[in-house]
Amino acid sequence: MTRDRPRHRPARRTRVEVAAAAVTTSLALLLAGCTGGDEASTGTSSSRSASDAAAPVETTPGPGPVAPTTDTAAVRVADGAEPTDVVTGLEAPWSVVRLDTGSSLISLRDSGRVVELTGDGSVRDVATLDGVVHQGESGLLGLAVLAGSPSYLYAYLTTADDNRIVRAPLTGEPGSYGLGSVEDVFTGIPAARNHDGGRIAFGPDGMLWATTGDASDDTASQDETSLGGKVLRMSPTGAVPSDNPMPGSPVWSLGHRNPQGIAWDAWGGGWVAEFGQDTWDELNSLAPGANYGWPEVEGRGASGPAGSSGSSGSSGPAGSSGRFLEPVLQWRTDQASPSGLTAVGSTLFLAGLGGEALFEIQVPEGGEATSTERFSGDESLGRIRDVLPGPDGTLWLLTNNTDGRGDARQGDDRIVSVPLQPVD
Repeated sequence: MTRDRPRHRPARRTRVEVAAAAVTTSLALLLAGCTGGDEASTGTSSSRSASDAAAPVETTPGPGPVAPTTDTAAVRVADGAEPTDVVTGLEAPWSVVRLDTGSSLISLRDSGRVVELTGDGSVRDVATLDGVVHQGESGLLGLAVLAGSPSYLYAYLTTADDNRIVRAPLTGEPGSYGLGSVEDVFTGIPAARNHDGGRIAFGPDGMLWATTGDASDDTASQDETSLGGKVLRMSPTGAVPSDNPMPGSPVWSLGHRNPQGIAWDAWGGGWVAEFGQDTWDELNSLAPGANYGWPEVEGRGASGPAGSSGSSGSSGPAGSSGRFLEPVLQWRTDQASPSGLTAVGSTLFLAGLGGEALFEIQVPEGGEATSTERFSGDESLGRIRDVLPGPDGTLWLLTNNTDGRGDARQGDDRIVSVPLQPVD
């Protein structure tokens, strides 16, 4: 394994205040929609049509996602850990949600299928979502579940017109889950063959969060009126919360290129991971109204356009103007290519696609973050798309070797389980 040098981790709470002051908040424009400047991009307006009033009446609570741990202790991959298969034979999987009933739901990007992994290890179809268009990196991407009566499955997907978030009530029982009628939650997110973002999650605040890519139009990321290159925050029905940093806007932060990982640690601190272009992949601490610099800067300590040289050990705001927040950690783009992100206590785990490794990141409160590669080199599982806490003190890794960019092995793609242990 290899260890990155420690890098300064800004305090979560003070960064929030700096970020909010750094961004001009002159927009009320995003209520009406967004614009994209690339012919490859689609989706020029946003809409919200989900309605709690229209939800089917249920009296029995449905399944919920497995609750995150509240323990703030740091963990690491156990000494001598050997990955064991949970399930094999998945086709271009992208996202996994574990349910409190013992089943898990998995999205298959290219086919638009949602499948159920049952408690006994079998896999069955739940539904195929209509209208999913797969080209390049687009298709059926992130999943999230909201418990209730009924419970809802949320999905981030690409259509012929845009990227959008939809939801449908979960029906049936473990081993026979299905979906009710699908309704739009949020539409009009720019879409393209590449840079579609796609991760969704419910945060500790109960809001729905989504990471969006610049859809191959790098001007979108700095455009406050565009939904591209952003982290979005909305209610479960797609409404804009009154405490978002930009009045009337779902935008929580901007200046992202292609973020595909979002997570909250046990202290409630938010994190987002994203692909760089030619120089640096990034792990960023989430702050309201923050601007992370793309395409004007890439990585830490840059003073010119993205792609110019920068020091991985630099400190202070990225860019000469101080308008942008620096990443907490960065990797060369051939080292990481980060996708899914999760937290177990105070430890983050990051899935590496191009780097074909798992990154174990220790983030002590008020301290410096350090990153250690796991399952790399001869121990590599290939491309890792997602990572999530497993049962009984384990971690699940979702491989992505059948997505057209990996070297598929017998049994790919798969979920593997690895044991965790406390940090001494």
